[in-house]
Amino acid sequence: MEARSCASVRRLLPLAPPSNGGCAKSGVLGYDAGTMRTDQQTGRQMGVWAATAVVTGEAISLGIFLTPAGMAKSLGSPALLAAVWCGMAVITLAGALCFTELAVRYPQAGGEYVYLRQGFGRRVAFLYGWMAAVVMYPGVAAALCVGTVPYVLALAPLPAWLARLLPVFILLALGAMNYAGTQLSSGVMTTLNWMKVPVLLGLVAWAVVWALDGSHNAMAHLAPLTARRAGSDPLIEAVAGAAISAFFCFGGWWEAGKIAGEVRNPERTLPIAFTGGVLIVTAVFMLVSFSFVAVVPMEQIQTNTAFVAQYGQALFGAAGGRVMSACVVLSVLGGLMVLSMAVPRVTYALAREEASGPGQAGVLAFFSKLHPRFGSPANAVLLQTGMALAVLGLGAFDRILAFIIFSAVVFLALTVATLFRFAVPVRRWWFPIAPLIFLVGSGALAAMLLMHSLWPSLLGAAVVLAGLPVRWVLIRGNAPTSAAVQESAVS
Repeated sequence: MEARSCASVRRLLPLAPPSNGGCAKSGVLGYDAGTMRTDQQTGRQMGVWAATAVVTGEAISLGIFLTPAGMAKSLGSPALLAAVWCGMAVITLAGALCFTELAVRYPQAGGEYVYLRQGFGRRVAFLYGWMAAVVMYPGVAAALCVGTVPYVLALAPLPAWLARLLPVFILLALGAMNYAGTQLSSGVMTTLNWMKVPVLLGLVAWAVVWALDGSHNAMAHLAPLTARRAGSDPLIEAVAGAAISAFFCFGGWWEAGKIAGEVRNPERTLPIAFTGGVLIVTAVFMLVSFSFVAVVPMEQIQTNTAFVAQYGQALFGAAGGRVMSACVVLSVLGGLMVLSMAVPRVTYALAREEASGPGQAGVLAFFSKLHPRFGSPANAVLLQTGMALAVLGLGAFDRILAFIIFSAVVFLALTVATLFRFAVPVRRWWFPIAPLIFLVGSGALAAMLLMHSLWPSLLGAAVVLAGLPVRWVLIRGNAPTSAAVQESAVS
């Protein structure tokens, strides 16, 4: 009977590795984390390059082209700009070290959902999964699709009707690739995201060549490094706004945890992916930001969108707008590939846990199934694509982004806090310094968000908390007494 049960679990869970004996119950999805030896499992297809590409690909997206200009204009000082980037990099690297430990302990599909389920129970994990699968990531994907349309039109003018439908086509194409399985989608994702880094570094190199031409006087645009330019925002407000923008740029470094169930040799691969990816992203952001400021003086920056054209024209002349548009499209498509791969794994993990819990919710059980041929979380991919298409029809994407940032910071902090709740303590050289740095930094960022965007932050939190009554509706099919007993036992 036990052998038959184990075989059934393995058939349903090719994203998680088989145990070395018996069906250990300590793992989040029914496996003992200590037996996660992925070399034995053919279902794990992603190596170091692909996993690191997830970290770099999601972080290096549209934000790096649009936010540094606004940050520079608001801060008014190259030194302050560097300080904000470095501060966010320290917080991010601390968080990456924490996520490395979590991902190695639980190398399964689901990421933050899996970790929160272990640390804080079903309710908190469900709220994260609700936010990720239904609210946050579909909105981000839809917003990125719409945001890239003007840049596609700059490269290849399209009829008006086709331009309006282009975001729909992009989302459907991404959904189809992920439906067809991990091998195809991870190959495309890896290619797109590793192309970004040399493209961005190429821009920096060209900016250096441009600066060496004495006629441009680029160093004068950077000096003085510490003095704030006229027209800068008040210091506290400027730092708060720049920190939020920097968080948005770095956002996505944690996505490698969501595809951990498909990574080969996670104990070696995931630490390299998290820490190496964050270091690459930090270096790229610093270099690109300073090349931007060296080419276009802070005093001439008007808006983020106009700045892209200014930068491209300064470096490449009349063709500069098209060159920069190609860079933006490449970056956005790479980020979209990461989203479309990672988020269905969260839905899949959430559905498996909740469907096996109190209530045996039929709706959630539907999303806990894997495609019999492709091995992908096909129904979760369909949900992600459908929700993104729905958000696409609603519009107001910038508001959606503002609504979810505060909740994202809170859930990231809760995820890192699970390190302090392990029965087996963490034994790493960076513990407990790294989680404390991340928690303090997240608290400061949350306070800045409330100060800078109070109502969008609170509204976003309210939308996330609305997941509690949704969960109650989904699980109330069981007998009241037994369900209440089980719920209290696992929450």
